[in-house]
Amino acid sequence: MADPSSYRPKPGQIPDSPGVYKFRDEHRRVIYVGKAKNLRQRVANYFQDLANLHPRTRTMVTTAASVEWTVVSTEVEALQLEYSWIKEFDPRFNVKYRDDKSYPYLAVTLNEEFPRVQVMRGAKKKGVRYFGPYGHAWAIRETVDLMLRVFPVRTCSAGVFKNAARTGRPCLLGYIGKCSAPCVGRVTPEEHRELAEDFCDFMAGRTGTYIRRLEKDMMQAAEEMEYERAARLRDDAEALKRAMEKSAVVLADATDADLIAVAEDELEAALQIFHVRGGRVRGQRGWVTDKVEAVDTSGLVEHALQQLYGEERGDAVPKEVLVPALPEDPEAVSQWLADRRGSQVSLRIPQRGDKKDLMATVQRNAQQALGLHKTKRASDLTTRSRALEEIAEALGLDTAPLRIECYDISHLQGDDVVASMVVFEDGLARKSEYRRFQIKGFEGQDDVRSMHEVIGRRFKRYLQDKERTGEWEEAPEAAPGPASVHASATGPAATDPAAAGQATAGPAAIDQAAGGPVSTGPAATGPASAGPASAGPAATGPVPAPELTAASPDDEPEPREDDGRPKRFAYPPQLVVVDGGQPQVAAARRALDELGIDDIAVCGLAKRLEEVWLPDDDDPVVLPRSSEGLYLLQRVRDEAHRFAITYQRAKRAKRIRSSPLDDVTGLGETRKQALIKHFGSVKKLRQATIDEICEVPGIGRRTAESVVAALATTAPAAPAVNTATGEIIEEDDGGSS
Repeated sequence: MADPSSYRPKPGQIPDSPGVYKFRDEHRRVIYVGKAKNLRQRVANYFQDLANLHPRTRTMVTTAASVEWTVVSTEVEALQLEYSWIKEFDPRFNVKYRDDKSYPYLAVTLNEEFPRVQVMRGAKKKGVRYFGPYGHAWAIRETVDLMLRVFPVRTCSAGVFKNAARTGRPCLLGYIGKCSAPCVGRVTPEEHRELAEDFCDFMAGRTGTYIRRLEKDMMQAAEEMEYERAARLRDDAEALKRAMEKSAVVLADATDADLIAVAEDELEAALQIFHVRGGRVRGQRGWVTDKVEAVDTSGLVEHALQQLYGEERGDAVPKEVLVPALPEDPEAVSQWLADRRGSQVSLRIPQRGDKKDLMATVQRNAQQALGLHKTKRASDLTTRSRALEEIAEALGLDTAPLRIECYDISHLQGDDVVASMVVFEDGLARKSEYRRFQIKGFEGQDDVRSMHEVIGRRFKRYLQDKERTGEWEEAPEAAPGPASVHASATGPAATDPAAAGQATAGPAAIDQAAGGPVSTGPAATGPASAGPASAGPAATGPVPAPELTAASPDDEPEPREDDGRPKRFAYPPQLVVVDGGQPQVAAARRALDELGIDDIAVCGLAKRLEEVWLPDDDDPVVLPRSSEGLYLLQRVRDEAHRFAITYQRAKRAKRIRSSPLDDVTGLGETRKQALIKHFGSVKKLRQATIDEICEVPGIGRRTAESVVAALATTAPAAPAVNTATGEIIEEDDGGSS
């Protein structure tokens, strides 16, 4: 635990301008990001008597080992830079809303030649029009089923569409009138796109035009005594009305607004959002967060606005945002929202009328969501704390293991042997730091040997990173020079050894995130710096980071610089858990001992009796079945197993789907599919000559020779046999799918 006074910057070093500041821990990891109108006043508040600080703020400043800041010109730039850094560094002590579920959207893929209507979850894609979110996927399907009578847009997958085009027969929806069947040419691409755009207009709230048009056509058909057509148009109009009734009318027709409500207690906060478009509630979603920083309702609202609209542009940001409390600087936030929408955005608290009544409904939803969340065992902060304390007591640890890493080995009868590493911090999964490994040291099935290899590889990289940053070996004495890159634990004027050769002010390397040049806090110019120090407190600019060794193909790239982002293997756990019993635990401990690491605890959780094994102990530790600590260890172990087996299955499936053409150097997926399409199968391609292969567009003679050589060295697969009929199934596709 660091003493905040050890890294407190001198008052004269901190500017009184708007800016963004960040705290780092002893591993140079960013743990908190904040912004301020006046950096000097805001940062100084963190260094008052610890007894006067909020408990969470006190925990943060005692965990930190340094503080840095970046000066910007306006408060809007500070808001943008704060959002960019929170997204980039994922600080532990910042409020982060997490969805209590993955909400489905109704999506129209306007980026395709024949747009498709479908249910989508996850990240939004460019060129796709989204409506929602909805509470349930079945609600989307019910709405779409009603609207396909009037707007028969394609809903099938790419595989079904291609198969229908190949056979010349549409799917069932094409026969019953709920698809215009563009796959067989019943409509042109232009006509189908017009249908999709009309579908989008109706979903966007422009409903009256289409219903009036249907009713007018119905009356005209009745006058012309085309009663069957009139009845069909009547049913179409009724279907659209039923689809509209699924979205309750709550505000005036032209109202486009998002209503945000917050329910909170001392530990957590729940946030609910109603999306109103065209006066109707078109979507609803909810977030929950731990209050890991001292923050009031206005601060929660500001964090919510950043995370809700930080990646949005245009109409995705509504004209009006209604909130229970205004942010600390409402003008700056309103301007930030307006920049994203491209026009004025009203940010206010509803005072009367229908909007205030609807806000009360949203508030009730938030209160219910918070109450429901508090009943969930795995997300209860008190329960998680008790679980970590029980683990520490059972294993004889000095402190609760705030970071736990778990490893599991997966294979299928000795083939495709892989391993997984999952990370839990504060009792919750941190999926961004999950890693997976291929076993490279040997072939065959040996879980103990595999565990030894994986633990050795992971912590060897950890030691390499510590050595690179100067944490492992004793750092050389710093040459006399200007002030440090940051106010560090060795004193505000000390020179950071890890910064040698990097005359940068830390934030300066990414200061362009705010949209313009910014100046930074106290800067360092080490003896290896690329140029002289500037006359002022800011560094002259970023300097390239030191060169790193390349990562293996199975692992993610090595970090480019020591910038505080969550690193690959640079952040050590307090506890290593392995899936297995005494042999696996002994292998993990041996791997750590070989590397000279003795400050990381190791245990194993055996599946059969859920016993906890420790190194060099002949008898296991048996935790009570009702123990929260055992429950947490089981969740960690099961998550490692899930992650490992998912990777193993994907690796095996990729191997099974491999084609002889995969070994041809320079032959990509597009040209591979062109060859299969031209010849019909790998069998026929194997019989083709070099000249015949050269006839395929994009295939040159050298590539054709490589294809012939690759196919000649691989034996044809044995023919498949239909066991019911005895028929030999011809090889018809050798491309990977």
